Amino acid sequence: MSIEVTGPKILWEFSFFGLFDVTITETVLSSCVVMLILVIGSILLGRNLKKRPGKKQVLLEKVVTMLYNMVRDTMGAHNIRFAPYIGALFCSSLLGTLISMTGFFRSATADISTTIVWALITSVLVWFYSIKNQGFFGWLKGFTEPIVVMTPMNIVSEVAQPVSMAFRHFGNVAGGSVLTMLIYNALAGLSAMVFGWIPNAIISAIPILQVGIPAILSLYFDLFSGFIQALVFSMLTMVYVGAACPPPAEKSGESNS
Repeated sequence: MSIEVTGPKILWEFSFFGLFDVTITETVLSSCVVMLILVIGSILLGRNLKKRPGKKQVLLEKVVTMLYNMVRDTMGAHNIRFAPYIGALFCSSLLGTLISMTGFFRSATADISTTIVWALITSVLVWFYSIKNQGFFGWLKGFTEPIVVMTPMNIVSEVAQPVSMAFRHFGNVAGGSVLTMLIYNALAGLSAMVFGWIPNAIISAIPILQVGIPAILSLYFDLFSGFIQALVFSMLTMVYVGAACPPPAEKSGESNS
């Protein structure tokens, strides 16, 4: 039994007017499909809204309300403007993982390049609002707190933040895919060993043990784990960005002190 673990395959390569080369991988294709689904879904769900909503609109409003309440409770009411971004991040992460269940696409979140970009966006938001609220020199001064000797550790912690976010999400999704594949191939070998003695060649050639078990594993690693990872990544983004955007009262209090 030969098992090969590889990264996203290159699907197409072409030159853009001879200026630069463009490479389309499985991750790019999956990401584009996810974005297309989100855009079409947003258009279909957001049109024909009524003052007296039907069941579909009531359910949609409930989900949106839950999103805004989660952002308000985690980041504060003054940061409610981040709710659309957090919702888009969560949906992109969840669909980017679940798209592999179609059997035609590779999970976009199983590629480190996807999760590292999301993590860097979070870090850029944190740095931008920290500098905006504290000033550039105030932001640099924060690396020397609580004492100057902690400066190297604070810098390492700042760099490690996006790295840990990216690798946590990527590692769980990619690891689940690899584990599912290993179990799937192991069940094929076990099925051949257990049922290979049956005289009927057709029955003995059927990987009976592969029926059902991989589907249950897929429900966990793709559905449940995908939801958890999307939620954790969104919550960490809210916590980090929220800490960089304190309420106006806190900012004015700090400036007065």
